[in-house]
Amino acid sequence: MKVLVPVKRVIDYNVKVRVKADGSGVDLANVKMSMNPFDEIAVEQAIRLKEAGAASEVVLVSVGVKQAQETIRNGLAMGADRGILVVAADDVHQDIEPLAVAKILKAIVEEEQPGLVIMGKQAIDNDMNATGQMLAALLGWGQGTFASGLEIEGDKAKVTREVDGGLQTIEVKLPAVITADLRLNEPRYASLPNIMKAKKKPIEEKTPADYGVDVTPRLQVVKTQEPPARKAGVIVGSVDELITKLKDAGAI
Repeated sequence: MKVLVPVKRVIDYNVKVRVKADGSGVDLANVKMSMNPFDEIAVEQAIRLKEAGAASEVVLVSVGVKQAQETIRNGLAMGADRGILVVAADDVHQDIEPLAVAKILKAIVEEEQPGLVIMGKQAIDNDMNATGQMLAALLGWGQGTFASGLEIEGDKAKVTREVDGGLQTIEVKLPAVITADLRLNEPRYASLPNIMKAKKKPIEEKTPADYGVDVTPRLQVVKTQEPPARKAGVIVGSVDELITKLKDAGAI
């Protein structure tokens, strides 16, 4: 079974995000970029399936700027087999919207014929949490979202999902789309030999036009602003004073 894993290039989660002075978006100048953490978890899960004999090949796909090739290389160094880069933008500030990404992925799925698509539940830059669901709808496949556990049993996948009430286990028939949550696994670090091997693994370069998809933005960012700074705390001298302040604030 072939496993397809979409990955996105985002600001590294350790970097403090800065908003542009004019409020038009996030400043990406000289900022460290890396693979979306949820996508990294998806890559790790796909590799584990291959190591367990449940998958024969792991193919990575990224839709965005040409620099996303580095993101794919990182996944190849982890153990994926090959990559597909769809260059859909020249400006790093242009974000390809979920529907356009889902349409491109649908065309790639029809071309590659994977038995499973595993992807992050959302990207940490825009928090859309929509691409996986849209892809499943376009393909007419079953889906298991927010997966914290995944087992392949024959032609079915057993997915443990995190829901408000706790954990829910569902069974979906393959092929299916699975979106990975934080607790699905802990991604490995790429070893130096694998990093060197990744440089020789193939990455096929495509464009949205190759798949007949229009990536013109449908959404317009009106304004971007940082959240308000938290007010300084107050040190109280006693429990009675604390209770009084909480009452005055309406907290109790």
